[in-house]
Amino acid sequence: MINNIAYIVACVLFIVGIKKLNKPTTARQGNRLSILGMIIAVVAVFFERGVLDTWNTTDWTQNAYIWALGAIAIGSVIGLIWAKKVKMTGMPELVAIYNGFGGLASFLVALIQSMGEPDGGFDFAIALSICLTIFTGAVTFSGSMLAFGKLSEKISGRAIVFPGQKLLNLILLLGIIGASVIFIVPDINADLNIIAILAVTAISFIFGVLIVMPIGGGDMPVVISLLNSLSGIAVAMAGFIISNTVLIVTGALVGASGIILTLIMCKAMNRSIGNLLFSGFGATDSVSGKGPGTEPKAISVEDAYAVLEAASSVVVIPGYGMAVAQAQHVVKELAQKLEANGAEVSFVVHPVAGRMPGHMNVLLAEADIPYEQLKTMDEMNPQMPTQDVAIVIGANDVVNPAAETDTSSPIYGMPIIKAHECRTVFVLKRGKGRGFSGIENDLFFMPNTLMIYGDAKATISSLAGEFTSD
Repeated sequence: MINNIAYIVACVLFIVGIKKLNKPTTARQGNRLSILGMIIAVVAVFFERGVLDTWNTTDWTQNAYIWALGAIAIGSVIGLIWAKKVKMTGMPELVAIYNGFGGLASFLVALIQSMGEPDGGFDFAIALSICLTIFTGAVTFSGSMLAFGKLSEKISGRAIVFPGQKLLNLILLLGIIGASVIFIVPDINADLNIIAILAVTAISFIFGVLIVMPIGGGDMPVVISLLNSLSGIAVAMAGFIISNTVLIVTGALVGASGIILTLIMCKAMNRSIGNLLFSGFGATDSVSGKGPGTEPKAISVEDAYAVLEAASSVVVIPGYGMAVAQAQHVVKELAQKLEANGAEVSFVVHPVAGRMPGHMNVLLAEADIPYEQLKTMDEMNPQMPTQDVAIVIGANDVVNPAAETDTSSPIYGMPIIKAHECRTVFVLKRGKGRGFSGIENDLFFMPNTLMIYGDAKATISSLAGEFTSD
């Protein structure tokens, strides 16, 4: 009875915690409530499973208390070190790893449970849950590890496609279904049962890699969200296998919220999940329609200051370049200098800016940018023609006019922030490359666009310094 009450309290804390993550002002409180819920859930499991009863067992190999606390201690230390050392530029790949580990944990629970009745003694619901958990857990782990490699640029972020790829995926999926049927059907030979579940495992790992392989860098935020959802689904099904209410509820929460976020981000890109997974976005080069030898117009910091000093309205559009340069704090400093000079400053964030959901929002919140200055794409786009200056910091696809004008572009039809409609556009960029997605940006060649090359943090700091010295 007490354990059930503890589970209910934990679930309520998880729900409230996720709700509070909806706003930067309450996100920290939401995290704390979720942490408290997890502590309550773990303690309740200890009592329910009799873990504490084994603390004085003389055989340490049978002492579940030691094993459980040891695992918690090791995981806590690793998590604490990661939390302290990871930079904001490394957050997307860290989230990918976390998604993968969540899927791996669920996978291991299901795999161990599958060995409990090798003669097919599971009822249909449990057997089906085992197969589904192994499938989703393995796909989440292998897919997340590949996403980590792409995000960290340890491997190419470009989409990788090859002839017959979709047919191979279909064959593998049919193989997973066939092996699962063999496992689920009762009274199957024990050896064949084990072979079937191992086949589901192996094919699922391969399937996870092949699903993420054809997805290019520009779609990584959506992939992270989708993999997060899959990890939650795997957790929920693992909860059915071991009859744990907290796992079912929390897994369902993560799975549902991840799917909702994925759909929101797909809508923001005007693409379906199927198109995302199977289109091979970024697999081929997309070249600009500009003539050979055409170069974007560059400008110095001093000349850019002269324009900003006379501006009455400025909109800042952050992208992954701001994260790389860790420029969020100097961006706030520049915004304050502009406001002191009489300019109205706004920030507009595209739903898929950066390399994970909410990446730019987290950075701006870290710099204590006032929440009321943050505008959505839909709020700000109608006002773009009235803005004197747009400052684009490392963003690429989310401000590319080709999405509206070039029917041959891979991003055609994707809603963008219409920076090109502002009177003057400053683009802060490290170099002349095409960015993570590999798509040429027509904005760079427009007559009202001026490039400021170099480290974004140094550039913005110099701009703020010009106001100070004025």
